[in-house]
Amino acid sequence: MKIFKYFLCALLCSSFSIYAQDEVKEERQPGHTNQNKFKQLYDEFATPNMFRTGSGAPGPAYYQQQADYKMDIEIDDVNAKLFGNETITYTNNSPDDLKYLWVQLDQNMRSRESKTPLIRSSGIGPATSSAGAVRSYLKEAFDGGFHIEHVKDVNGKALEYTINRTMMRVELPNVLKSGGKFSFQIKWWYNINDHVKDGGRSGYEYFEENDNRIYVMAQFYPRMAVYNDVEGWQNSQFWGRDEFALPFGNFDVNITVPADHILDGTGFLVNREEVFTKDMMKRFKKAKKSYDKPVMIVTQEEAEITEKSKSKDKKTWKLSAQMVRDFGFATSRKFLWDMMAVKIGDKDVMAVSLYSKEGNPLWEQWSTKAVASTLKSYSRMTFDYPYHKAISVHAPMGMEYPMICYNFGRPDKEGNYSDRTKYGMISVIIHEVGHNFFPMIVNSDERQWTWMDEGLNTFVQYVAEQDFGEWYPKALSPSDKKYPSRRGPAKNIVRYMGGDQDYIAPIMTKGLNTYQFGNNAYSKPATGLNILRETIMGRDLFDYSFREYANRWMFKHPTPEDFFRTMEDASAVDLDWFWRGWFYTTDYTDIGIKEVKKFAVTATPNENGKQLAERYNRDPNSLVYFIEEGAEGYEEAIKKAEAIDKLPTVKEYIMDNFSPEEQKELKETPKFFYEVTFNKPGGLVMPIIVEYTYADGTKERETYPAQVWRLNDKEVSKALATQKEIVSIALDPDLETADVDTTNNSWPKEEKTSDFDKFKNKVKD
Repeated sequence: MKIFKYFLCALLCSSFSIYAQDEVKEERQPGHTNQNKFKQLYDEFATPNMFRTGSGAPGPAYYQQQADYKMDIEIDDVNAKLFGNETITYTNNSPDDLKYLWVQLDQNMRSRESKTPLIRSSGIGPATSSAGAVRSYLKEAFDGGFHIEHVKDVNGKALEYTINRTMMRVELPNVLKSGGKFSFQIKWWYNINDHVKDGGRSGYEYFEENDNRIYVMAQFYPRMAVYNDVEGWQNSQFWGRDEFALPFGNFDVNITVPADHILDGTGFLVNREEVFTKDMMKRFKKAKKSYDKPVMIVTQEEAEITEKSKSKDKKTWKLSAQMVRDFGFATSRKFLWDMMAVKIGDKDVMAVSLYSKEGNPLWEQWSTKAVASTLKSYSRMTFDYPYHKAISVHAPMGMEYPMICYNFGRPDKEGNYSDRTKYGMISVIIHEVGHNFFPMIVNSDERQWTWMDEGLNTFVQYVAEQDFGEWYPKALSPSDKKYPSRRGPAKNIVRYMGGDQDYIAPIMTKGLNTYQFGNNAYSKPATGLNILRETIMGRDLFDYSFREYANRWMFKHPTPEDFFRTMEDASAVDLDWFWRGWFYTTDYTDIGIKEVKKFAVTATPNENGKQLAERYNRDPNSLVYFIEEGAEGYEEAIKKAEAIDKLPTVKEYIMDNFSPEEQKELKETPKFFYEVTFNKPGGLVMPIIVEYTYADGTKERETYPAQVWRLNDKEVSKALATQKEIVSIALDPDLETADVDTTNNSWPKEEKTSDFDKFKNKVKD
């Protein structure tokens, strides 16, 4: 049943708008700046230039620096120390001459002199555990910072350097001209942290029962900082939360560990035949042809035998990677190892898992399958995964690096696990493997814009989780018809959006300075993108534009503006109103039904109509008149409407104002007329999604674009002409817009408590 939109302008607006335009204000109001929600983002955006275009694409003068590394690393398993020696070759592709280089020393956040603890608020409660008291007040601070032994040029001459907390400035002997290269050497060591007890993005987990460790290593080497056209050197200090900004480069890394360790990491294993046994090589070749089931390279039985004995010999694993921004590796004698192939585009990629027996049976069942599923989903949404492998490593945390990530999820000692543990493990694997795309390839600045990797990645994670549920239905619990994603659906962000504004920051805030970090950097941007995809743009337009962004900026350094501009450039959808509201403010959605008026049509002139006709020199008998429900003559007009198929007065109006061709298309004349007023107590602009239910039980849904609010940010009215009586109206029936208060979303008004208020009441109880 189509609503007659002809009457919106032809009948109602023609009369109502005349009154509005004719009003004269007695006093002039002061002027104001443009606060319209649909104001373009020119004030917030940088001016396009030769480096970054107004379309959101890299410009003709776009450049990025390159940092290549040759490293020799050794793990001292007895004392939990890492020793390293690296040669960095830095290529200056910028148009600028450089006087010095900035190198990141992220492990210094864990040094005894670290200032990170000093910026954290702390207090003393009424009681704490003995372990907590020791950790907080009695234990000597762990010394996990870099010990730099020397910084030299390739000829062995010492270079002057200055360490400022987590950054090291290396003075160049001569200015590094545009297009030039400079190579230098750094030698260092540091104490590896127990990341289970002391936290951290890398470190070791200690297993006391057999005196073994699992090492998941990252940020273990001095790393070049980014120099770009946006801010020059990105040398913002690492306080522990904001992650990393890194240039691309090539890595050749030799890692020496105990001979009985199993190791994998970023890059190709170039000496596989040296470090693999014959059985491992046979299994590896089999895994390269197995597309539906992982093949064990190291079995649980073999790993359990190995972890009981410690070799005093050493073995060096050699890894080589091209065009990566970082490097990570994992090593332990406890590792089981499985692999399977997954077809991505026209090539095979190895999906890989490393885990200890403590992870089984959960990890053997689902880890590698989750890796493979993720690569397929993300490749569909962005570009074909370009690397040759992706590794999931069992660890009590979630963290990501090129080709390798560390993921939690562990059964109890008897091997039992809950649905929550299973879903948590699968989700974190999808998320961390997905980080290969954002930011390992689409290389945004995590130190400044956390949401550009976490938020975009969490959005695609939601898509990939739903794919996983379809592709592996046996992973779902019997009560779940689809994968129960925690982040992505609009309804899941309502509690945060409607919360205490004193503890909410805009998404466009440096990660270190945000409240509720997970909601701010992960959930809200992911939810916003899901709303764009499902409600505002539609999947076809959104997916095309999102892929365009990913392909434009793969292996490059995008900014938020590059993303915003590309999404609009590739879709022809003006989204400035959405970016401003969702990303630059903490406004929330609250759209309600303020009032519904019902009218009947008549040919009998009323007083207002007569005045209108006289004012504009119109024949009163040429106008159509509307009587509001409850007014004199309303019931008589309704009865007349129900008694005949076509109302003569309306029919006559139509015949006088429509061409013969248009008259033939008008099959029925409406009998019921409504004016529905929507208000917007919330600050966010959103489409108005309305479901009309008619007396015969049929329903009709209409979505009024967000631009309906462009001239009035408080309320808008819509005139409806229908053949059937409307008995109820519902706003946002599928909870697509993150509306924080649904108690005003229905007519007639339903007495109900919003989900957010239910949550608050539950907390009070």
